[in-house]
Amino acid sequence: MQVVAALKIARGLDYYTGTVMETVMVGSEHLGSISAGGRYDALASDGRTTYPGVGISFGVTRTFAPLLARGALTGSRSTPSAVLVALASEEARPAARREAAALRARGIPCEVAPAAQKYGKQIRAAERRGIPFVWFPAEATDDGAPAVRDIRTGEQVPADPASWTPPAADLRVGVVRSDADG
Repeated sequence: MQVVAALKIARGLDYYTGTVMETVMVGSEHLGSISAGGRYDALASDGRTTYPGVGISFGVTRTFAPLLARGALTGSRSTPSAVLVALASEEARPAARREAAALRARGIPCEVAPAAQKYGKQIRAAERRGIPFVWFPAEATDDGAPAVRDIRTGEQVPADPASWTPPAADLRVGVVRSDADG
């Protein structure tokens, strides 16, 4: 980490009245500041009393964009969806949407297959996109009950959209530090 005092920084807003600061990412100075803030002697007032404050902002996009571009960080998978709800036929789309809505209502990110294709094609599409689970509607299974398949292991189990939950590690996309960046 490098700290440089640049005494020429001046903020254009009237309410900055004390120390101001900005930070830039070394190697990505062209992005501008990724964090800034300062002291405000008259930040707020209730009409009788004026209140000072100190504030800071942090640019998440400006910070992560160069790290992602350099490959220093990556996502644990390429899509936020944890489940692809398979589509048996176009006529079954309303039922597939209801099952997806039930999963989403419980905080499970999912999507409905864009087209009714053979299940093998839908599984391969999920695999290409990095979606770890495929949800099969009741009409797609031998026992007439919905099922979910972990496409990484091939394990398929009966599942109820009101209670099934993927493992915590698969629920949300994570940020992974690459080994190349140390």
